[in-house]
Amino acid sequence: MTAKAQHYDVIRKPIITEKSTMVGENGTVVFEVAIDSTKPQVKEAVEALFGVKVKAVNTAITKGKVKRFRGQIGKRNDVKKAYVTLEEGNTIDVTTGL
Repeated sequence: MTAKAQHYDVIRKPIITEKSTMVGENGTVVFEVAIDSTKPQVKEAVEALFGVKVKAVNTAITKGKVKRFRGQIGKRNDVKKAYVTLEEGNTIDVTTGL
């Protein structure tokens, strides 16, 4: 497996919500990442894929909700988010594709 493929395994997709656009004004970008990924792995992947310098990485795990579907009880998957703070002068435009 190539190094680029490993980086895409760590970073799943950018999260574009009202909250993520608010923190984006401070140079922070929010990504959905693999549940077993670590902060150094996320930092390495973002720097390699986007060519930017990362200042800090904060992560949060959101537990999946229990929902009903056609009367059957099911559970949504747990999601891990990474809040990636970039160095001054670096930007990532998440509205365009990778």
